[in-house]
Amino acid sequence: MSESTNLPASATFEQIGEVLRSHQSFVLLSHVRPDGDAIGSQLALGFSLLALGKSVRLINEDGLPENLAFLPGSGRIEPPPDSPLEVEVAIALDTATRPRLGARTLHAASKAQLWLNIDHHVSNTNYGDLNLIDATSPATGQILYDLITRLDMPLPAETRDAIYVAVSTDTGSFQYPSTTARTYDMAADLIRRGVDVGTLNSQTYDEQPYRRLELMRVLLGTLERSPDGIVAHWELRDQTRLELGLRPEDSEGLIDVIRAIRGVQVAVFFEEVAEGKIRVSMRSKDRRLDVCQIAAMFGGGGHALAAGIRMAGPLAAAKVLVLDAIRRRVEAILPDGFSQPTARPNEHGPSFLC
Repeated sequence: MSESTNLPASATFEQIGEVLRSHQSFVLLSHVRPDGDAIGSQLALGFSLLALGKSVRLINEDGLPENLAFLPGSGRIEPPPDSPLEVEVAIALDTATRPRLGARTLHAASKAQLWLNIDHHVSNTNYGDLNLIDATSPATGQILYDLITRLDMPLPAETRDAIYVAVSTDTGSFQYPSTTARTYDMAADLIRRGVDVGTLNSQTYDEQPYRRLELMRVLLGTLERSPDGIVAHWELRDQTRLELGLRPEDSEGLIDVIRAIRGVQVAVFFEEVAEGKIRVSMRSKDRRLDVCQIAAMFGGGGHALAAGIRMAGPLAAAKVLVLDAIRRRVEAILPDGFSQPTARPNEHGPSFLC
Protein backbone atom coordinates (compact mmCIF):
# COMPACT_ATOMS: atom_id res chain seq x y z
CA MET A 1 0.00 0.00 0.00
CA SER A 2 1.25 3.43 -0.87
CA GLU A 3 2.47 5.52 2.04
CA SER A 4 2.57 8.82 0.17
CA THR A 5 -0.95 9.02 -1.20
CA ASN A 6 -3.02 12.10 -0.39
CA LEU A 7 -6.30 10.45 -1.31
CA PRO A 8 -9.07 10.64 1.30
CA ALA A 9 -9.57 7.74 3.71
CA SER A 10 -13.29 7.38 2.88
CA ALA A 11 -14.12 7.05 -0.78
CA THR A 12 -17.19 7.86 -2.84
CA PHE A 13 -18.27 5.92 -5.92
CA GLU A 14 -17.02 8.79 -8.04
CA GLN A 15 -13.55 8.67 -6.48
CA ILE A 16 -13.36 4.93 -6.98
CA GLY A 17 -14.53 5.45 -10.55
CA GLU A 18 -11.77 7.95 -11.22
CA VAL A 19 -9.17 5.37 -10.13
CA LEU A 20 -10.74 2.71 -12.33
CA ARG A 21 -10.83 5.03 -15.35
CA SER A 22 -7.37 6.52 -14.95
CA HIS A 23 -5.40 3.28 -14.47
CA GLN A 24 -4.85 0.39 -16.84
CA SER A 25 -3.60 -2.60 -14.83
CA PHE A 26 -5.35 -4.17 -11.83
CA VAL A 27 -5.06 -7.15 -9.54
CA LEU A 28 -8.24 -8.11 -7.71
CA LEU A 29 -7.90 -10.00 -4.41
CA SER A 30 -10.17 -11.70 -1.88
CA HIS A 31 -9.80 -13.42 1.48
CA VAL A 32 -8.42 -16.89 2.19
CA ARG A 33 -10.96 -19.73 2.15
CA PRO A 34 -13.08 -17.69 -0.24
CA ASP A 35 -16.86 -17.94 -0.26
CA GLY A 36 -19.42 -16.97 -2.87
CA ASP A 37 -19.26 -13.27 -2.08
CA ALA A 38 -15.46 -13.19 -2.27
CA ILE A 39 -15.15 -15.03 -5.60
CA GLY A 40 -18.32 -13.49 -6.98
CA SER A 41 -17.06 -10.00 -6.20
CA GLN A 42 -13.74 -10.64 -7.94
CA LEU A 43 -15.47 -11.95 -11.06
CA ALA A 44 -18.08 -9.19 -11.06
CA LEU A 45 -15.65 -6.28 -10.93
CA GLY A 46 -12.98 -8.12 -12.92
CA PHE A 47 -15.16 -8.74 -15.97
CA SER A 48 -16.55 -5.21 -15.87
CA LEU A 49 -12.98 -3.89 -15.99
CA LEU A 50 -12.04 -6.35 -18.75
CA ALA A 51 -14.97 -5.02 -20.78
CA LEU A 52 -13.43 -1.57 -20.40
CA GLY A 53 -10.21 -2.87 -21.96
CA LYS A 54 -8.25 -3.01 -18.72
CA SER A 55 -5.56 -5.53 -17.82
CA VAL A 56 -6.89 -7.60 -14.91
CA ARG A 57 -5.60 -10.49 -12.77
CA LEU A 58 -7.83 -12.28 -10.22
CA ILE A 59 -5.80 -13.74 -7.34
CA ASN A 60 -6.83 -15.79 -4.31
CA GLU A 61 -4.49 -17.44 -1.80
CA ASP A 62 -6.46 -20.70 -1.95
CA GLY A 63 -7.46 -20.53 -5.60
CA LEU A 64 -10.95 -21.28 -6.90
CA PRO A 65 -13.22 -23.40 -4.67
CA GLU A 66 -14.64 -26.44 -6.45
CA ASN A 67 -18.21 -25.47 -5.55
CA LEU A 68 -17.93 -22.14 -7.43
CA ALA A 69 -16.31 -23.47 -10.60
CA PHE A 70 -19.68 -23.25 -12.38
CA LEU A 71 -19.53 -19.44 -12.43
CA PRO A 72 -18.87 -18.07 -15.92
CA GLY A 73 -15.29 -16.84 -16.16
CA SER A 74 -14.23 -18.53 -12.90
CA GLY A 75 -11.22 -20.04 -14.66
CA ARG A 76 -9.59 -16.63 -14.35
CA ILE A 77 -9.27 -17.08 -10.58
CA GLU A 78 -5.69 -18.16 -9.92
CA PRO A 79 -3.39 -18.77 -6.96
CA PRO A 80 -0.74 -16.11 -6.37
CA PRO A 81 2.33 -16.22 -8.62
CA ASP A 82 5.73 -16.48 -6.98
CA SER A 83 6.90 -13.07 -8.21
CA PRO A 84 5.19 -9.71 -7.60
CA LEU A 85 2.89 -8.58 -10.39
CA GLU A 86 3.60 -5.42 -12.37
CA VAL A 87 0.26 -3.72 -11.70
CA GLU A 88 -0.82 -0.19 -10.87
CA VAL A 89 -3.80 -0.91 -8.62
CA ALA A 90 -4.63 -3.68 -6.13
CA ILE A 91 -8.29 -4.03 -5.16
CA ALA A 92 -9.11 -6.06 -2.04
CA LEU A 93 -12.70 -7.32 -2.03
CA ASP A 94 -14.81 -8.67 0.83
CA THR A 95 -11.77 -8.75 3.13
CA ALA A 96 -11.90 -7.01 6.51
CA THR A 97 -8.19 -7.03 7.34
CA ARG A 98 -5.09 -6.99 5.18
CA PRO A 99 -3.57 -10.23 6.59
CA ARG A 100 -6.77 -12.09 5.63
CA LEU A 101 -5.62 -11.85 2.00
CA GLY A 102 -2.78 -14.27 2.73
CA ALA A 103 0.98 -13.82 2.70
CA ARG A 104 1.54 -15.07 -0.85
CA THR A 105 -1.24 -12.87 -2.19
CA LEU A 106 0.17 -9.82 -0.45
CA HIS A 107 3.57 -10.56 -1.97
CA ALA A 108 2.03 -10.92 -5.43
CA ALA A 109 0.35 -7.51 -5.08
CA SER A 110 3.28 -5.77 -3.39
CA LYS A 111 4.24 -3.62 -6.38
CA ALA A 112 0.80 -2.02 -6.69
CA GLN A 113 1.02 1.76 -6.45
CA LEU A 114 -2.49 2.16 -5.06
CA TRP A 115 -4.76 0.00 -2.90
CA LEU A 116 -8.56 0.03 -2.97
CA ASN A 117 -10.50 -1.71 -0.21
CA ILE A 118 -14.15 -2.52 -0.96
CA ASP A 119 -16.05 -4.44 1.71
CA HIS A 120 -19.17 -4.73 3.86
CA HIS A 121 -17.73 -5.95 7.19
CA VAL A 122 -18.24 -3.56 10.09
CA SER A 123 -14.86 -4.70 11.47
CA ASN A 124 -12.95 -3.59 8.35
CA THR A 125 -9.72 -1.81 9.36
CA ASN A 126 -9.65 0.66 6.43
CA TYR A 127 -6.27 -0.58 5.22
CA GLY A 128 -6.56 0.75 1.69
CA ASP A 129 -5.48 4.06 0.20
CA LEU A 130 -9.15 4.37 -0.72
CA ASN A 131 -11.76 2.52 1.34
CA LEU A 132 -15.34 1.92 0.26
CA ILE A 133 -16.93 0.20 3.26
CA ASP A 134 -20.70 -0.16 3.61
CA ALA A 135 -21.58 -2.22 6.67
CA THR A 136 -25.30 -1.86 5.88
CA SER A 137 -24.91 -3.82 2.65
CA PRO A 138 -25.69 -7.56 2.86
CA ALA A 139 -22.79 -8.44 0.56
CA THR A 140 -19.81 -6.91 -1.17
CA GLY A 141 -21.45 -8.08 -4.39
CA GLN A 142 -24.31 -5.63 -3.80
CA ILE A 143 -21.85 -2.76 -3.23
CA LEU A 144 -20.26 -3.62 -6.58
CA TYR A 145 -23.64 -3.74 -8.29
CA ASP A 146 -24.32 -0.22 -7.00
CA LEU A 147 -20.84 0.93 -8.01
CA ILE A 148 -21.00 -0.53 -11.52
CA THR A 149 -24.49 0.74 -12.26
CA ARG A 150 -23.89 4.17 -10.71
CA LEU A 151 -20.74 4.65 -12.80
CA ASP A 152 -22.41 3.20 -15.91
CA MET A 153 -19.66 0.59 -16.22
CA PRO A 154 -20.17 -2.50 -18.41
CA LEU A 155 -22.23 -5.27 -16.85
CA PRO A 156 -21.50 -8.36 -19.00
CA ALA A 157 -23.05 -11.77 -18.37
CA GLU A 158 -20.10 -12.88 -16.19
CA THR A 159 -20.55 -9.83 -13.96
CA ARG A 160 -24.31 -10.27 -13.84
CA ASP A 161 -24.20 -13.91 -12.75
CA ALA A 162 -21.34 -13.34 -10.29
CA ILE A 163 -23.21 -10.54 -8.52
CA TYR A 164 -26.33 -12.68 -8.20
CA VAL A 165 -24.41 -15.60 -6.66
CA ALA A 166 -22.33 -13.30 -4.42
CA VAL A 167 -25.41 -11.75 -2.87
CA SER A 168 -27.47 -14.95 -2.81
CA THR A 169 -24.81 -16.86 -0.88
CA ASP A 170 -24.20 -14.06 1.61
CA THR A 171 -27.91 -13.64 2.34
CA GLY A 172 -28.77 -17.33 2.61
CA SER A 173 -30.59 -17.19 -0.72
CA PHE A 174 -32.16 -13.83 0.16
CA GLN A 175 -33.56 -14.91 3.54
CA TYR A 176 -31.25 -13.43 6.21
CA PRO A 177 -32.16 -10.20 8.05
CA SER A 178 -29.65 -8.23 5.97
CA THR A 179 -31.84 -8.69 2.89
CA THR A 180 -33.66 -5.44 2.06
CA ALA A 181 -35.98 -4.11 -0.62
CA ARG A 182 -32.86 -2.75 -2.32
CA THR A 183 -31.48 -6.30 -2.50
CA TYR A 184 -34.63 -7.56 -4.20
CA ASP A 185 -34.61 -4.57 -6.57
CA MET A 186 -31.06 -5.52 -7.54
CA ALA A 187 -32.02 -9.17 -8.07
CA ALA A 188 -34.98 -8.15 -10.21
CA ASP A 189 -32.75 -5.99 -12.37
CA LEU A 190 -30.25 -8.83 -12.80
CA ILE A 191 -33.08 -11.13 -13.87
CA ARG A 192 -34.22 -8.55 -16.41
CA ARG A 193 -30.62 -8.53 -17.67
CA GLY A 194 -30.78 -12.28 -18.24
CA VAL A 195 -29.91 -14.12 -15.01
CA ASP A 196 -31.18 -17.70 -15.21
CA VAL A 197 -32.39 -17.97 -11.62
CA GLY A 198 -33.28 -21.67 -11.74
CA THR A 199 -29.95 -22.76 -13.18
CA LEU A 200 -27.79 -20.57 -10.96
CA ASN A 201 -29.67 -21.55 -7.79
CA SER A 202 -29.41 -25.23 -8.70
CA GLN A 203 -25.68 -24.94 -9.36
CA THR A 204 -25.17 -23.03 -6.11
CA TYR A 205 -27.27 -25.12 -3.72
CA ASP A 206 -28.08 -28.50 -5.33
CA GLU A 207 -24.67 -29.78 -6.43
CA GLN A 208 -23.01 -30.81 -3.16
CA PRO A 209 -20.33 -33.55 -3.09
CA TYR A 210 -21.12 -36.72 -1.15
CA ARG A 211 -18.19 -36.07 1.19
CA ARG A 212 -20.09 -33.03 2.51
CA LEU A 213 -22.90 -35.33 3.68
CA GLU A 214 -20.32 -37.60 5.29
CA LEU A 215 -18.93 -34.55 7.06
CA MET A 216 -22.42 -33.68 8.32
CA ARG A 217 -22.73 -37.15 9.82
CA VAL A 218 -19.46 -36.69 11.73
CA LEU A 219 -20.36 -33.19 12.91
CA LEU A 220 -23.72 -34.32 14.27
CA GLY A 221 -21.83 -36.81 16.43
CA THR A 222 -20.02 -33.90 18.13
CA LEU A 223 -23.07 -31.65 18.60
CA GLU A 224 -23.59 -30.22 22.09
CA ARG A 225 -26.01 -27.70 23.58
CA SER A 226 -25.72 -25.55 26.68
CA PRO A 227 -28.05 -26.57 29.55
CA ASP A 228 -30.38 -23.65 28.77
CA GLY A 229 -30.46 -24.56 25.06
CA ILE A 230 -29.26 -21.10 23.98
CA VAL A 231 -25.85 -22.13 22.64
CA ALA A 232 -25.13 -25.04 20.29
CA HIS A 233 -21.70 -26.05 19.00
CA TRP A 234 -19.91 -28.77 17.10
CA GLU A 235 -16.35 -29.40 15.98
CA LEU A 236 -14.24 -30.64 13.09
CA ARG A 237 -10.93 -32.34 13.80
CA ASP A 238 -8.11 -32.26 11.30
CA GLN A 239 -8.06 -36.07 11.31
CA THR A 240 -11.62 -36.08 9.97
CA ARG A 241 -10.62 -33.65 7.26
CA LEU A 242 -7.89 -36.04 6.15
CA GLU A 243 -10.02 -39.19 6.37
CA LEU A 244 -12.84 -37.72 4.28
CA GLY A 245 -10.57 -35.89 1.84
CA LEU A 246 -12.34 -32.61 2.59
CA ARG A 247 -11.77 -29.36 0.74
CA PRO A 248 -11.90 -26.02 2.60
CA GLU A 249 -15.28 -25.11 1.09
CA ASP A 250 -16.94 -28.36 2.21
CA SER A 251 -17.75 -26.98 5.67
CA GLU A 252 -19.06 -23.61 4.48
CA GLY A 253 -22.63 -22.93 5.52
CA LEU A 254 -23.04 -26.04 7.68
CA ILE A 255 -23.22 -23.95 10.84
CA ASP A 256 -26.67 -22.85 9.68
CA VAL A 257 -27.94 -26.36 10.49
CA ILE A 258 -27.37 -25.87 14.23
CA ARG A 259 -28.29 -22.20 14.07
CA ALA A 260 -31.74 -23.34 12.93
CA ILE A 261 -32.41 -25.38 16.08
CA ARG A 262 -35.41 -24.01 17.95
CA GLY A 263 -34.28 -22.13 21.07
CA VAL A 264 -30.66 -21.82 19.96
CA GLN A 265 -29.57 -18.20 19.76
CA VAL A 266 -25.81 -18.67 19.23
CA ALA A 267 -24.24 -21.38 17.06
CA VAL A 268 -20.51 -22.08 17.11
CA PHE A 269 -18.39 -24.18 14.75
CA PHE A 270 -14.85 -25.07 15.92
CA GLU A 271 -12.39 -26.33 13.28
CA GLU A 272 -8.77 -27.42 13.50
CA VAL A 273 -6.89 -25.81 10.62
CA ALA A 274 -3.26 -25.46 9.54
CA GLU A 275 -0.38 -24.96 11.94
CA GLY A 276 -2.33 -25.76 15.09
CA LYS A 277 -4.75 -22.90 14.62
CA ILE A 278 -8.45 -23.08 15.44
CA ARG A 279 -11.06 -21.50 13.19
CA VAL A 280 -14.16 -20.42 15.09
CA SER A 281 -17.34 -19.47 13.25
CA MET A 282 -20.20 -17.92 15.22
CA ARG A 283 -23.79 -17.11 14.30
CA SER A 284 -26.38 -15.30 16.38
CA LYS A 285 -30.13 -14.93 15.97
CA ASP A 286 -30.34 -12.07 18.47
CA ARG A 287 -28.47 -8.82 17.94
CA ARG A 288 -28.20 -8.39 21.71
CA LEU A 289 -25.83 -11.35 21.55
CA ASP A 290 -23.41 -9.55 19.24
CA VAL A 291 -20.93 -12.22 18.16
CA CYS A 292 -18.69 -9.61 16.52
CA GLN A 293 -18.00 -8.20 19.99
CA ILE A 294 -17.17 -11.67 21.26
CA ALA A 295 -14.92 -12.36 18.27
CA ALA A 296 -13.10 -9.07 18.85
CA MET A 297 -12.02 -10.34 22.28
CA PHE A 298 -9.90 -12.92 20.46
CA GLY A 299 -8.71 -10.78 17.56
CA GLY A 300 -11.55 -11.73 15.22
CA GLY A 301 -14.46 -9.79 13.79
CA GLY A 302 -17.34 -9.77 11.37
CA HIS A 303 -20.94 -8.72 11.89
CA ALA A 304 -23.30 -8.63 14.89
CA LEU A 305 -25.01 -11.82 13.72
CA ALA A 306 -22.07 -13.55 12.04
CA ALA A 307 -18.42 -13.40 13.04
CA GLY A 308 -15.28 -15.48 13.22
CA ILE A 309 -11.94 -15.98 14.93
CA ARG A 310 -8.63 -17.62 14.19
CA MET A 311 -6.87 -18.45 17.43
CA ALA A 312 -4.22 -20.65 18.91
CA GLY A 313 -5.04 -24.26 19.75
CA PRO A 314 -5.44 -26.84 20.99
CA LEU A 315 -9.11 -27.13 20.12
CA ALA A 316 -10.19 -28.11 23.63
CA ALA A 317 -8.60 -25.00 25.11
CA ALA A 318 -10.07 -22.74 22.44
CA LYS A 319 -13.53 -24.16 23.10
CA VAL A 320 -13.29 -23.40 26.81
CA LEU A 321 -12.26 -19.80 26.20
CA VAL A 322 -14.84 -19.00 23.53
CA LEU A 323 -17.77 -20.80 25.14
CA ASP A 324 -17.00 -19.10 28.45
CA ALA A 325 -17.01 -15.69 26.76
CA ILE A 326 -20.35 -16.51 25.13
CA ARG A 327 -21.79 -17.76 28.42
CA ARG A 328 -20.80 -14.56 30.20
CA ARG A 329 -22.38 -12.51 27.41
CA VAL A 330 -25.59 -14.54 27.60
CA GLU A 331 -25.77 -14.11 31.36
CA ALA A 332 -25.23 -10.36 31.07
CA ILE A 333 -27.69 -9.76 28.25
CA LEU A 334 -30.31 -12.43 28.92
CA PRO A 335 -30.29 -12.89 32.72
CA ASP A 336 -33.88 -14.20 32.66
CA GLY A 337 -33.42 -16.37 29.61
CA PHE A 338 -34.39 -15.82 26.02
CA SER A 339 -37.60 -13.94 25.21
CA GLN A 340 -37.81 -12.54 21.68
CA PRO A 341 -35.04 -11.90 19.14
CA THR A 342 -34.39 -8.28 18.25
CA ALA A 343 -32.62 -8.64 14.92
CA ARG A 344 -33.09 -5.57 12.76
CA PRO A 345 -33.54 -5.58 9.00
CA ASN A 346 -30.10 -4.14 8.32
CA GLU A 347 -28.22 -6.67 10.44
CA HIS A 348 -26.15 -9.25 8.60
CA GLY A 349 -26.78 -12.94 8.43
CA PRO A 350 -24.12 -15.58 7.96
CA SER A 351 -21.50 -13.68 6.03
CA PHE A 352 -18.26 -13.84 7.93
CA LEU A 353 -14.65 -13.04 7.52
CA CYS A 354 -12.57 -15.57 9.43
